Amino acid sequence: MRRFIGYFRTVLLIQIVCISTAFAVPLEYKYPSYSYVFNEFDVDESYLYDDHFISFVSDHEKKLKLFYKHSLRRGQEILPMMQGLLVDDGVSDLFIYLSMVESGFSSDAISPKKAVGLWQFMPATAKHYNLTVCNSYDERCDTVSATSAAINYLNKLHKQFGKWYLAALAYNCGEGRLSKAIKRAGTDDLSVLTDGNLKYLPRETRQYMKKILLVAMIGENLSLGFSNDNNENFDNPLIQVEVLAGTSLKEIAALLKMKEEKLLDLNRGLKNGVVPHDKAMHKITIPIEKMYAFYLRYELPAVKKEYKSHMISHNVSLGETLEDIAIYYEADKEEIKTSNHLTDDFLTVGMLLVIPVTQNVFEKCLNNLN
Repeated sequence: MRRFIGYFRTVLLIQIVCISTAFAVPLEYKYPSYSYVFNEFDVDESYLYDDHFISFVSDHEKKLKLFYKHSLRRGQEILPMMQGLLVDDGVSDLFIYLSMVESGFSSDAISPKKAVGLWQFMPATAKHYNLTVCNSYDERCDTVSATSAAINYLNKLHKQFGKWYLAALAYNCGEGRLSKAIKRAGTDDLSVLTDGNLKYLPRETRQYMKKILLVAMIGENLSLGFSNDNNENFDNPLIQVEVLAGTSLKEIAALLKMKEEKLLDLNRGLKNGVVPHDKAMHKITIPIEKMYAFYLRYELPAVKKEYKSHMISHNVSLGETLEDIAIYYEADKEEIKTSNHLTDDFLTVGMLLVIPVTQNVFEKCLNNLN
């Protein structure tokens, strides 16, 4: 009798499991936005039925919905600016979800590997994409600078690999590692590359792409009106304005009649709350509703520009940067770039530059030669 009751319970449990599975909502009905999301990342729609992806959604859906809401609340002010920059430069605005996965929209996020900012740039990559990283200023924490650098990097990766999901994978694990994985797999198919049994890519990267797709489907369900959840709105867009080197954010906050902490939070790249002195003018971020107050109350003093009447030739030495050369000749870095038709800050040893200088500097250099 006991055996019969035990058998009956087992059969009943199996039936309950089968019934619950049968009534599980398929992903295409739960996330109607999937078609749009997959298209923007160049992912074949068949990936929605990939066993590993379905399992990932089942295991992480609840946690990532919560993560999405927290991230959106944190980043709602900077999102319109980020989306605008992405679209203007030919990258889908859905790549904001890559930034969300990277940093949760925390502009001063730091990873255990020392990657920093909204797009989690390592120091070497930041330098390669012309982001300033020094003791007083870290452009990886600046919304516009970091997003522009990320766009350049993503466009480069897309050109190299040909598909946007491959650009995202390479962003996470590196170009070399992705190239090797594709070569080993004999295909760039996402199902194969993210297969947990084949393990062509590191586990973090396999999870990374699935995470981006899931948070994008969660977000676009809300944006496209497929969900009844309360969506966050973007009522506080931002704008960038120029201020003089050495300007204190405390001073600007007082002019704008806003809390200093709020302005510091929008400009986390300025580590000590003061605009650095590496160039004459710097851009800072303010709420757009404070724009008129800024232009009414902030006055730029008339800057008398010295006339550069002479040119000096300079051979680049090992380890020299444009900043070093500009400081040495009391010159302007941008003027040096313009005079030498340079599109970036990269120099090679032995490169011949012409440096626009004032007469005083020219005479000083002549005296040093004599």
